[in-house]
Amino acid sequence: MNVTFKLQRAFIARLPCLQPPTKSKLFRHAAQWRSFSTPRPGADGTLPLQGIRVLDMTRVLAGPYCTQILGDLGADVIKVEHPVRGDDTRAWGPPYARYKDGSKKGPGESAYYLAVNRNKKSLGLSFAHKSGVEILHRLVKECDVLVENYLPGSLKKYNMDYETLREINPSLIYASITGYGQTGPYSNRAGYDVMVEAEMGLMHITGSRDGDPVKVGVAVTDLTTGLYTSNAIMAALLARVRTGKGQHIDACLSDCQVATLANIASSALISGKKDSGRWGTEHPSIVPYRSYRTLDGDILFGGGNDKLFGVLCDRLGHPEWKEDSRFLTNSDRVKHRAEIDGLIESCVKEKTTQEWLKIMEGSGMPYAAVNDIQGTLNHEHVKARGMITEVDHSTCGPIKLVNTPIKYSHATPGVRTAPPTLGQHTDEILEFLQYGEKEISQFRQDAVVS
Repeated sequence: MNVTFKLQRAFIARLPCLQPPTKSKLFRHAAQWRSFSTPRPGADGTLPLQGIRVLDMTRVLAGPYCTQILGDLGADVIKVEHPVRGDDTRAWGPPYARYKDGSKKGPGESAYYLAVNRNKKSLGLSFAHKSGVEILHRLVKECDVLVENYLPGSLKKYNMDYETLREINPSLIYASITGYGQTGPYSNRAGYDVMVEAEMGLMHITGSRDGDPVKVGVAVTDLTTGLYTSNAIMAALLARVRTGKGQHIDACLSDCQVATLANIASSALISGKKDSGRWGTEHPSIVPYRSYRTLDGDILFGGGNDKLFGVLCDRLGHPEWKEDSRFLTNSDRVKHRAEIDGLIESCVKEKTTQEWLKIMEGSGMPYAAVNDIQGTLNHEHVKARGMITEVDHSTCGPIKLVNTPIKYSHATPGVRTAPPTLGQHTDEILEFLQYGEKEISQFRQDAVVS
């Protein structure tokens, strides 16, 4: 028995619901999938989710972000897209990465789509057709995880609901991402990130002290939901190793947004009182703790205790503030917030941001420039941490992407393949499912696939 076969049998043996197949069947199956899978290192742990297959039936942000995380960790992710329109975000531009050789029509691949769809393979498929559902059912047999973000119950009419698919694959982990969950009075409500930010408190606490409520600059509720869901999927995979059973994961933006209110929610629960509202970059309990306008930008200082306040006073050139009775302790400074903030602001606006950064360096004082996005992406620390990477796109050439953020002592997750073009891997996937050339051609004629 060779090493590859031993490893495959060992992996399957960890799943009690499955019986190890015969050697000939396993080799045939492995050979078919090998042509589909991205070439990878051996099973040495450098890609923690290597061998896990994910059927990605999501679009826009929360779902694709979740499945991209799984892909970064080594999972094979098959992205199912409408055969003509594809993921909604393919049309969300500009900007676009332009096609390099004119072989494809259109403005290019949208930056929004490129942000959350790397390490995936695209299957252009319509499951409004019976044949499309049959293709998906074949895929479900081969997959460990399915992630979808349709309104509750809407996939049942296509026989793609959890109850149907668990009969096809009892070990399937089926994750549903919605705006408001599978139950509750809002369950049938569609919900984009901004609506949930408003409904679930985040917008109320975001913005300047006396200004209007505003949404966060990035769709943070979508992103945290994607993170929570990817974490839940990995927990379910571990549970399946012990029990052999799959399960349905009910994840939603509203629940995740309430959870990430964190200490703000805790304060309201413990006090039983109305929250303190918006604070901009300020802190309700620490002064000074905010951004201040410089000669050419903004800088943020965090005087979290009396010692640090003293350091700030010294570096600003006003040691006498440390002895002012109004500012001796943090409690004093909170009471006299307007006075000390006014003094700091008058001082800080006399120099540039870069000048203040040099003055503060090595002081032990928490401080930071307020950078724009280009400033962030070109930041020396961001580059040193490998947070920007380049990958070769099949039709756009080299493109830059934000890298996966977590570093491991042994594992090496990251960007292995560029985000796919629409239907780029349709033939590969159908061939893996043992469809012949004539069948695939017929699927195209019937507009089942692209």
